Amino acid sequence: MTVTPQADPQAEPRAVPQAASRAAPPRSTRPHRADGATVAVVFVVILMIVPARLVFRGLSFAITPAEAVGLFAMVWWLCAHFTETLGAAKGRTLVRTAVFVYAASLLATYAYATAGYLPRDELDLADHLAVTATSMIGMVLLVVDGVRGRDRLDLVLKSVAVMGAVLGVIGAVQFLLRFDPTAYMVLPGLRYTQQELFILERNGLSRVAATTGHPIEFAVVCAMILPIALHFAFRARERGGPSLRWWVCAALIASGMVFSVSRSAFVGLAGAAAVLLVGWPRVRRLLAAGAMLLFLAAVKVAVPGVLGAIVNLFTTISTDSSLRWRTMDYATAATEIARHPWLGRGLGTWYAPKYLVFDNQYILTAVETGLIGLAAFVGLFAAGIWSALRARRLAAGPVDRDLGLTLAACLVVPLIGSATFDLRSYAVVTGLSFLLVGAAGVLLREVRLRGMRPREVQVRRRDGGAGPSTSPPTGHAR
Repeated sequence: MTVTPQADPQAEPRAVPQAASRAAPPRSTRPHRADGATVAVVFVVILMIVPARLVFRGLSFAITPAEAVGLFAMVWWLCAHFTETLGAAKGRTLVRTAVFVYAASLLATYAYATAGYLPRDELDLADHLAVTATSMIGMVLLVVDGVRGRDRLDLVLKSVAVMGAVLGVIGAVQFLLRFDPTAYMVLPGLRYTQQELFILERNGLSRVAATTGHPIEFAVVCAMILPIALHFAFRARERGGPSLRWWVCAALIASGMVFSVSRSAFVGLAGAAAVLLVGWPRVRRLLAAGAMLLFLAAVKVAVPGVLGAIVNLFTTISTDSSLRWRTMDYATAATEIARHPWLGRGLGTWYAPKYLVFDNQYILTAVETGLIGLAAFVGLFAAGIWSALRARRLAAGPVDRDLGLTLAACLVVPLIGSATFDLRSYAVVTGLSFLLVGAAGVLLREVRLRGMRPREVQVRRRDGGAGPSTSPPTGHAR
C-alpha cells in the first residue's frame, strides 16, 4: 500500500533538475501565510520610511519603531527554536555562528564594563545600546532562520529596493525644493530625540538625509541598496519581463547618493562596483557603463554644479578640514585602547560631546568593545560576504549566482563605510546591514537545498532545514 505524503505548507521546495533550476523561481498564486519574511518586510518599511530620530514617547529608553520590530524578532526566533511548527530553519550555519560570536562579545564587554565603576550617564547608554544591539541581532537571526524559500527572499530584497527608491524621492524633494517632508511625518505616540535638520550645507549645496540620521548615512544606505535594484532590473530585462520599474528604482537610489553630496557614497560604491564588475558578463558591464553615463548627463543638465562639487571633494582631499579632523583623534584612540585592549570600556560609553568624536567605526568599536569586539564585528560581515560568494559558487542557475554576487557587493559597502564614519551609531544603515548579512545566509541555505536529491530535501524538511540526512525514508508504508 502506497501512502501519498501530505504537502507541508512550511516545507522547503523540492529539489529540481539542474536545467530547471536555471529558470526563475515559480510564483505561487495562493496567498502566503505570515512568516519571517513578512516580519522582515515590515521591519524594512518602518526602518526606512519612519524618520530615524523618532522614538516612542513615555519609555525610559529611546526605542525606535524599527528597533521594537527587532525585539519582537528576537522573541519570535527564541520561541521558534523551541518548536518545530513555526518554520524556523535549524542546524549550523556560518552566519548564525558569527552572530552568536558577536552577541557573546557584546555580552562579555557589558559584563566587564559594569563589573567596575561607570558614571551614571555612561551606564545608562550602555544599557540602551545593549537593548538596541539585541534588536539588531534578533533581526538578523529572524532573517537567516525565518525566511524560507527563494521567493520569500526575493520579497524581502524587493522591499529593500523599493524603499530605497522612496528614500531617493524624499531626498530629491529636500534637495531640489529645499522642503523637508519629514517634519510632517511624525506619527502619534512618537517624538523626536533631537531637532537637528535633515538638510545641511556643503560647498554652497544642500546635503540631504531623507529619513536617515545624517547625509553620510543616507549616502552609504543608497550605495548599499543600488546593487539590489540593479540585480532585479537586469534580471527582468534578461527574462524579457517588465524592467522599467526597477531601472526607475535604481535611478532614484543613485540620485539619493548624488544629493547627499558625500564622499562616503562614492567610495563605498566603488568597492561594490569592483566586486560586481569582476563577476558580471561583458554585456552587462557595457550596459551598466552606458546607464551610468546617461544618469550623469541627466544630473548635469537637471542640477548644474552638483557633479563639480562632488569631484572637488576628491580633488581637494589633501586640504579638507573634515579629513584632518578624522585623523587627529588617532592618539586619543590608541591611549583608550591600551587601557582596555580586549573587551573595551563598554558599548556606548564613548560619546559626544563628553568625549572626542571618532568618525571611524573600527576605532570606536575597538575603544568600546576591545579587539575581541572589533574582530567579532568584522567577522559578522565577513561571514555574510563568504556565504554570498559560496552560494554563487554552488548555485546551478544564473539568477542565484547573480544574487550571491550582488549581496557580496552590498556587504562590502558597510565595511568601507565603517572607515569613514561611526556607522554603528546610525539606526538605518545598521539595521539594513544586519538584514543583508542574514539574507546572505538565507541564499546559501536555499542554494544548498536546491542541489540536494529529493529524498535529502524531504529529510531536511522534517529536521527544520539543516538536519542530518540519516533519517529513514518516508512515503511508503507496509
